[in-house]
Amino acid sequence: MPTHGSLTKAGKVRSQTPKIEARPRRQPIPRRRNWVNFQKRIIYAPEESKGLGRGSFL
Repeated sequence: MPTHGSLTKAGKVRSQTPKIEARPRRQPIPRRRNWVNFQKRIIYAPEESKGLGRGSFL
């Protein structure tokens, strides 16, 4: 079976591409941001607003 290119050419383009430094993040990473939002909405929410979202039977 024919191959998709020879192994001598493997990684040629990637090694020739100049390395660009990553830009600094302006926001926290999504996992951290989701946890902070969860704390604001559910854990530290005022008692009267807890349970009044979708699916509540009030």
